[in-house]
Amino acid sequence: MGGGLLLIAAALFLTAQNLREARLAAQAAEQALQQLEGAAPAPEGEPDGAALPEPEPPIPAYVLDPDMEMPTREVDGNLYIGVLEIPALELKLPILSQWSDAGLNLAPCRYLGSAYRKDLIIAGHNYKKHFGALHNLAEGDQVIFTDMADNRFAYTVSLVERLPGTAVGEMEAGDWDLTLFTCTMEGTARVTVRCALEQDSHSG
Repeated sequence: MGGGLLLIAAALFLTAQNLREARLAAQAAEQALQQLEGAAPAPEGEPDGAALPEPEPPIPAYVLDPDMEMPTREVDGNLYIGVLEIPALELKLPILSQWSDAGLNLAPCRYLGSAYRKDLIIAGHNYKKHFGALHNLAEGDQVIFTDMADNRFAYTVSLVERLPGTAVGEMEAGDWDLTLFTCTMEGTARVTVRCALEQDSHSG
């Protein structure tokens, strides 16, 4: 009896700890997002007088050099490469430039790749306000990534799969423009979302 009560107490403690970590992670991501969006350049006003013809938009630097480093913006000592939006899940999250255990407690992180080379992989914890609902995505859902230069990349979900936790090579493989992944609640597998680039545009 005593052993059973100890196991129940331990389970309750772990659940409470996980809920606390998830709450702190949601707060950290929201604070970073507010600062990133607050630092965005304000739109210019309309010129006085007759409207002038719209100039041709410049070719984004990443189109000319896909291997260039993605620009970053610093918030509280952490570097972010952009903002990820998943309308179907009502999520909008900042994305850290580099993956780390500590970083994952703040926001999803770039695991590998680049949006410019069309091989970006983003990892996130399975917290409710991070990537905990990735398994609910379906083929055809939209995912939007906006980098720190205001380049916007719109993707469509092509595949949602569950991979063994040890299948690192398989998770990294494939000709996918964007991959999102998170661990399952039991930690033995990865929910992996594969996306194809729909369009990209430059507004910076």
